[in-house]
Parts: sequence; structure tokens; C-alpha cells
Amino acid sequence: MQSKLSDIELIEQSLAGNQSAYADLVKRHQRFVFTLALRFAKGREDAEEIAQDCFIKAYRSLASFQGQSKFSTWLYSIVYTTAMTFLRKKRVATDSIDDENTFIQVESQESGYDTNNIENKSRSFYLNQAIAQLLPDDATIITLFYKGEQSLEEIAQALGMETNTVKVKLFRARQRLKEKLEQNLKQEVKELI
Repeated sequence: MQSKLSDIELIEQSLAGNQSAYADLVKRHQRFVFTLALRFAKGREDAEEIAQDCFIKAYRSLASFQGQSKFSTWLYSIVYTTAMTFLRKKRVATDSIDDENTFIQVESQESGYDTNNIENKSRSFYLNQAIAQLLPDDATIITLFYKGEQSLEEIAQALGMETNTVKVKLFRARQRLKEKLEQNLKQEVKELI
């Protein structure tokens, strides 16, 4: 029944000591937090560590959530800062691709053999491959806007930027994504010929 409650109601219950309410919040947001962490870390174990750290930090800071933005916006700002801190500590090369198939595993819950499903997996694979090749800031903005369905204002708040800055960065990130897709698909065509 608690899964029908809003994020704000679950937060209030969590602050009142109801641990299962926070568990419901985690379940509600864990997939996207992991996907976003994976955009930064590029490795499954590192992404899991980042996601876990994010939920621990969010729990500890839950009382500071004021409700002026959506909980998801507040949470994604925690993901962003946690991932940046993690990357600084690990000094990971952010432009390498460790495991291209991880993105497909995250996004496809069902496995089917019909043509549409295979075509969607292929599109998803190439799109995720191209996103993984972007700089972390570009990948974050693309992911928050398209997969997180966050508005420009929400992204600006989550990343601590002006809305116009996010708008410009999103435009440029789309251009770079398009270039990466074109490069990757040209390479695929060459390999097929």
C-alpha cells in the first residue's frame, strides 16, 4: 500500500521512524539512480557503490529536504556530487567504455525474440554506447532530460546551474551525441562490408 504514497508522504513517514517507507523510496528511485551512476562510473561494481552511497547520504540528509523541488531532483543532485567525488578519488578515465552490454542489461527487463524487441535493443545499444562516450556532464544532462524526464529547471537545480546554462549544455550535448552516433554507426557499416 505504501507504494501508492507520494514521495513527500514517504519522506514524512521515514522521518517519523518508519524504515519501510524509506525502503519504498529506494525501490521507487533505485533503477534510475543506478543508471545515472553507471553513466559516470562505466563499471557495474562502481555504479552499485555510488548508488548505495547516494541512498545512504540521502537517508542521512532526509531532514534537510525542504520539498521546494521534487525529491527525484534533490536525489539526483546527490548522485551527481557523489559520482564526481567518487571519480576524483578513483581517477577513472571517464571517456573509456568498460562494459557496453551493461546498459542493455539495465534497460531491458524482458527478453523476447520478436523483431520489434530486437530492433529496440539495437537502438538502445547504440544510443547507450554513444552516451557512454560523452563527457560525464553531457551524459548526465542527456540522461536526466530524456530518461529521467526532468525539466530544464529541475536539472539546473540538481546540478547547481542556471536554467539557460543547462539549455545550452543540453543543446551542445545533443550535438555531440549525434556526432558519436554517426561515428559509431559508420564504423558498424564498415565492419559489415
